[in-house]
Amino acid sequence: MAMVSTNRRKHWLIAYSLIAPFLAIFLLAFGYPTWEVIRLSFTNAPLIGDGEFVGLANFERLFGDRMFFLSLKNNGYFLLLTVIPTTLIALGIALMVNRLSGRMQAFVLAIFFLPYILPVSVVTLIWQWMLDLQFGILQPVLEFTTGEPVAVFGNPYWVMPMIAVVTIWWTNGFNVLLFIAGLRNIPTELYEAAALDGAKRRQQFRRVTWPLLWPVTALVLTLQLILQLKIFDQIYLLSGGGPFNQSYVLLMLVYREAFQLNHGGYASAVALVLFVLIAVVSVLQFQLLRLAGGRR
Repeated sequence: MAMVSTNRRKHWLIAYSLIAPFLAIFLLAFGYPTWEVIRLSFTNAPLIGDGEFVGLANFERLFGDRMFFLSLKNNGYFLLLTVIPTTLIALGIALMVNRLSGRMQAFVLAIFFLPYILPVSVVTLIWQWMLDLQFGILQPVLEFTTGEPVAVFGNPYWVMPMIAVVTIWWTNGFNVLLFIAGLRNIPTELYEAAALDGAKRRQQFRRVTWPLLWPVTALVLTLQLILQLKIFDQIYLLSGGGPFNQSYVLLMLVYREAFQLNHGGYASAVALVLFVLIAVVSVLQFQLLRLAGGRR
């Protein structure tokens, strides 16, 4: 009995020693900053230094701030422009790439994945060059469509759709890989059985591919929702939140309040609201998608 107890203690010690490094890094890199954001959101502290406790004053100011609601609206608009379109485009590309084989499949997949490994600064420079009002190679296409050259990142109607295009081009390679992995996990025997039953390609997709690919689709939609709610880099580098604040988003508001106006407490309140919004919306969406998948 004593030996069993000793072995159990050894197992527990080994288990704790294995998780201790991860737990320490997690608490240092996520737990402590999260606690500081929560604490600062109830103070009037500057970016660096202590402040006085002000209770809910920052949140009262937040929900009376016109820029907060404008930023929230722009975030929602960007979600509409990116989340579902990105998922559908990635699914279409994955279906086409999956029909290839060998080196050709690897080559085409690498082409689609290449933008994903580029840093955001390089991506924005590429698109700023291609869409330059005077020398951009894509300006003739826009001029043919609109009848005149368009400074897309300085136009309130074009800025968010064009940043969405840049984001989809940049990030969609990872989603394609997820869909490719999901397609490869579908047994070929199911397609063979469906073909023997007389199912055509469209029917095979609707009855075999789509139901079995739904968990991956739900994952991609949820990841895209989280990523696009945190949009900052592309907007900061391409438009700076303009023109006329039409591309101003919540993280731009956090950046302005914290690093430009030195309002650390108010910036923390905005960041906390964004964190709660991301957590609630992503969990709710994932659960709804899981329930929808269960009815398929």
